[in-house]
Amino acid sequence: MGSDRSAAPAPWLRVLESRAVFELGAVVAAAPWLRIIGRGDRHPVLILPGFLAGDPSTAPLRSILQSQGYWVHGWRLGRNLGPTPEIVDGLIERLRTLHERHQRPVSLIGWSLGGIYARRLARRWPEQVRQVITLGSPFRITPDDRSAVSDIYDRLRRAHLPTAEFHLPGPEAGALEVPATSIYTRTDGVVRWWQCLESVGPNSENIEVRGSHSGLGFNPAAIYAISDRLARPAEDWRPFRPPPASRHIFPKPADWRSDLHVA
Repeated sequence: MGSDRSAAPAPWLRVLESRAVFELGAVVAAAPWLRIIGRGDRHPVLILPGFLAGDPSTAPLRSILQSQGYWVHGWRLGRNLGPTPEIVDGLIERLRTLHERHQRPVSLIGWSLGGIYARRLARRWPEQVRQVITLGSPFRITPDDRSAVSDIYDRLRRAHLPTAEFHLPGPEAGALEVPATSIYTRTDGVVRWWQCLESVGPNSENIEVRGSHSGLGFNPAAIYAISDRLARPAEDWRPFRPPPASRHIFPKPADWRSDLHVA
């Protein structure tokens, strides 16, 4: 493994993150269509924001999914500053509360760091989780890897819970027991895209879209895929099948392998 593998995304990819503004505009234009394609069964959905973001960042996604027929919830924990004691305890309590309120397993959608939280919650309490959908979540990142926001994360680390791994166990605790979908983009300017890849299996998949990391939460293709995943019956999960003639929107996704990386 060379330095290219652990480095943050290239500067030109970070510049392309400005595309998020256009993705937001695209979802505003596509919202009427996205609202009517949903087939919601009123099951609960909890959406977790990315690093340094809060519930306002997920408002467009929550609005669309709510209109499709789901009980959609924000995390109500302010800005995502990493696994502080307040956030770790708050996540655990939020999932428990929603599961008890609705008396049904909760679908978890997490953007970037929020997706890492979602996977850890599902690993600890699979009976409370229906499925996990992540958006540009680098759940394969290691302590030696860098992202475009690693310097900020490192400065906040002193406020993080030292025993977060105990409360919300990571991959070392085993595979997820619930269906897992990772939505990613190869032109991610914040994290390395291959760090977001699942090992494809009977209950796990990857979906590739075109766009930026910062725009994944309001990328129309990503929201279409999320809508499709949420609509699958809990007892009949199947891999995502893109609409006919949509390869330009949904490229053939990669599968995880340990030597997969680009400079």
